[in-house]
Amino acid sequence: MFASDPDVLVIGAGCAGIAAARELAARGRSCVVLEASGRVGGRAFTESATLGLPFDHGASWLHQANDNPLTPLARALGLPLLDHDTLRDRRLFARGRFADAVDRAAFAVAEDAFWTAIDTAAADGAPDRPADRAAPRGGPWDATVAHWEGAQICAAELSRMSLHDLAATALDGPNLILREGIGGLVARLAHGLPVRLHAPVERVRWGSRGVVAEGSFGSLAARAAIVTVSTGVLAAGGAAFDPPLPEATQAAIHALPMGLLTKIAFRADDPASPDLPPFASVRRAVEAPGDRPMSFIARLFEDPLLIGFCGGARAWELQGDPAAAEAEGRAEVAAIFGARAAAALGRATVTRWGEDPLFRGAYSHAVPGAQAARRVLGTPIADGRLCFAGEACHPRFAATVAGAWLSGIDAARAVP
Repeated sequence: MFASDPDVLVIGAGCAGIAAARELAARGRSCVVLEASGRVGGRAFTESATLGLPFDHGASWLHQANDNPLTPLARALGLPLLDHDTLRDRRLFARGRFADAVDRAAFAVAEDAFWTAIDTAAADGAPDRPADRAAPRGGPWDATVAHWEGAQICAAELSRMSLHDLAATALDGPNLILREGIGGLVARLAHGLPVRLHAPVERVRWGSRGVVAEGSFGSLAARAAIVTVSTGVLAAGGAAFDPPLPEATQAAIHALPMGLLTKIAFRADDPASPDLPPFASVRRAVEAPGDRPMSFIARLFEDPLLIGFCGGARAWELQGDPAAAEAEGRAEVAAIFGARAAAALGRATVTRWGEDPLFRGAYSHAVPGAQAARRVLGTPIADGRLCFAGEACHPRFAATVAGAWLSGIDAARAVP
């Protein structure tokens, strides 16, 4: 049953919205969660229909699991968690061959040097600047490390990102995975909540007396609202606000744009497909200026899947053309494993977060000089009558389900 006169409206049934609704219920507050799509979970979405096996279209890991609020929730549900870091067979392909032990050790040294340089520069007291200006350059592995840490992990090139924000939001292991996926976990956590699907909010009227949400469902009033849609949707005007949001809030939204990480997942049943052990990962080194290689993860839970990751500008260039993304994924496989292995891959699916009007990207990054934007966006407006929540609002766990979850809880605690 939906409350006809709820205390709080929660806009969006992703991780932040689900966390907010659970926290409100725990505090004895009524709410209605308005979700534009036909499912819960937002960017935590796992499905098996496309490839016949569970596939995480979005969030895939519980990062820094010992501090991640979703870890104990998964365990309480009895869901097995595996540490991908201990299972992973890491491989590096460079100069036409897989790297040997000497090259892998040198690459590890370069990764350590990268983070030492980033952390040192972020702590030096100088004004914020693009993260690439602090990254090591000129070494044989520096371009590969920069591409990996930027486009492939953060979904945006280091030149587009705040140095201070990159340092503040870098996470450690363990990185846990679930057989039913992060989307499966989040969907379980939404069970029993008052979620109204297919209810896109077109306008939010807000003020000191309360909030009214309007859309094709009609209108619904409450004492307060928690808005959990992405900064990409907010920046594009996906919902109108009356009166307009404060200038500081609007500036924070635009200072936290969405990056893009596209996944290209292939069935790999044919024995001629790339010969990789379960849980293996493969990176290809940057070979020349302008080279933007993909990376791959193979056979999670021993399933015959090969998942390619394409991030940053290259992903944006391919958005809207899944056939081209699939072709480039196969070309990357051919470059590493040979044409026969690429041809042996079966059907594929390509994620489409960038073109989806309900998301408009994968996850946020702060532009240079805008690390504080996360806290600004997460600051309640009108004495808590209007709050924003989501991964973009969290200054530590940004770009993760943990950040979204924690910000949803914070917003629920802030409403009057």
